[in-house]
Amino acid sequence: MNPAVRVGLIGAGVMGTDHARTLRDVPGATLVAVSDVDPARAAAVGAPVVDDPLVLIADPGVDAVLIASSDATHEAYVLAALAAGKPVLCEKPLAPSAAAARRIVEAEVALGRRLVSVGFMRRYDPGYVELRRALTAGDLGDPRLLHCVHRNVSSPDGFTSSMLITSSAGHEIDVARWLFDDEIVAVTVHRPPRSGDLQDPQFLILQLASGVIVDVEVFVNAGYGYDVRCELVGSRGWATASGPVTPDWRERFAAAYRHELQDWVDGVRVGEARGATAWDGYAAAAVAQAGVAALEAGHATVELVPKPGLYN
Repeated sequence: MNPAVRVGLIGAGVMGTDHARTLRDVPGATLVAVSDVDPARAAAVGAPVVDDPLVLIADPGVDAVLIASSDATHEAYVLAALAAGKPVLCEKPLAPSAAAARRIVEAEVALGRRLVSVGFMRRYDPGYVELRRALTAGDLGDPRLLHCVHRNVSSPDGFTSSMLITSSAGHEIDVARWLFDDEIVAVTVHRPPRSGDLQDPQFLILQLASGVIVDVEVFVNAGYGYDVRCELVGSRGWATASGPVTPDWRERFAAAYRHELQDWVDGVRVGEARGATAWDGYAAAAVAQAGVAALEAGHATVELVPKPGLYN
């Protein structure tokens, strides 16, 4: 076997710390460096601290980079990893705008090989994996509808109405594209009664190129727990992906994160980029951008540039 992958972590907040903890149980990987805007928080991870994330990326002692920093930093760090020729797993969103994500796609295409993976971990959740298997095997017949629920206990300070789409619903957007292997072409947003300034809940309808319809309920102040599930309806049956109601996403998707990190590390060891691609990150950003427009206008179409051959 190839030697253990030496991973550098950027971002030691809730998500980064959880990744660091999980990574210690992933065979074939070792955490060799961490960088965060808060040096004390970085030191608490228990790996050597590097003050500058760009120095961490360039370090010849780091084989691959795991990015869990704030959304606004993702583009710069992913581009730096590409420039250094290093595999990178970036938490979603790949970038805070479709234009920024597209720049990452263009940089990777220019490089001529895939190095970017995006942290859409539901692709590794056992329930969602089984749902895709049943659909692909034809157990459900032709797909017709997908019903999705995404509820949180409460939203953090500074959360905005648009973030229900760009942050919370980002996983449902990717799940729809991944399950049906199809692009979302239009988004409609309905605004149920709300309390306070935040438009919460929201009800999204995503239309795929094939005509399949996906509805997504996003409710980030549901109060009772973190509750994520979906039901796929086909011409010959239906199936669900669900799990327990938990305090937050970490417990609900603990297995998915572990499988995702293991697959990423295994891929790095054999020179393969696995999981969601930079194109997937770009497409999700473009759909979210259309969703934000639909939040005000009611409906918006999704505009995508042609898909490069690198991702076929």
